[in-house]
Amino acid sequence: MEEEDGLNTMKLEEKVALITGISSGIGRAAALLFAQEGARIVGADIDQEKGLEVIEAIRQTGREAVFVKTDVSEKSEVKKLVEKALAFGRIDVLFNNAGVEVVKNLKDTTEEEWDRSINVNLKSVFLCCKYTIPEMIKNGGGVIINNASVAGLVGSFSPAYSASKGGVIAMTKTLAVELATDNIRVNCICPGAIETPMLRRVLEKQGNAELVRDERTKSYPMGRFGTPEEVAQAALFLACDESTFMTGAVVVVDGGFTSH
Repeated sequence: MEEEDGLNTMKLEEKVALITGISSGIGRAAALLFAQEGARIVGADIDQEKGLEVIEAIRQTGREAVFVKTDVSEKSEVKKLVEKALAFGRIDVLFNNAGVEVVKNLKDTTEEEWDRSINVNLKSVFLCCKYTIPEMIKNGGGVIINNASVAGLVGSFSPAYSASKGGVIAMTKTLAVELATDNIRVNCICPGAIETPMLRRVLEKQGNAELVRDERTKSYPMGRFGTPEEVAQAALFLACDESTFMTGAVVVVDGGFTSH
């Protein structure tokens, strides 16, 4: 929030932002930040209890917010999510943030685990875009932000996860070209290791969590992992009018991890 001539100006004032995966981590941080910047929030997550806690925290600040329990890998549920979001009249920003981790090498990954990674991390982006884009076009444009990962740029701990996130990056670039004349900007964020519940689960599945953390931290030039709030700030920049000439961009937020 900035001050201009003594008045507060909000970067997303009166915008409607649909954010998936809001119950924790980056989604939670983005929902709180977007609301602080004036947006009305439609939050989606499969975890209703934690999702409602985030919505209540937003409402306590005087901002409007609603929660819709949603499995974003299911077409019928995504269609209902978009319909409920339109109670606000339009959708200006879509942040496809929901995701799951599969921490296994290829030979140990089951077909069910592969499908779950692709469905939640990639198919959900397809579905949310498919049903949101027509509404954005009706209203003269909008912004789509997809949460990918550095795992989509370099080799990682999981072929299933990397494949899903690489697909998100490729889809982002393709949609950016497809939708440019419709005044819809499409960008993606590639976070490195971020201090979220998902990261903690990943570290725990790799054995001694603290030892793994110490080893992985050494690969980050900044000497630490990122925070959800730092990624949320990148999402805010892409969502607001300060980035109006950006589309098809891959914004890496990784403390220098992919630079060496």
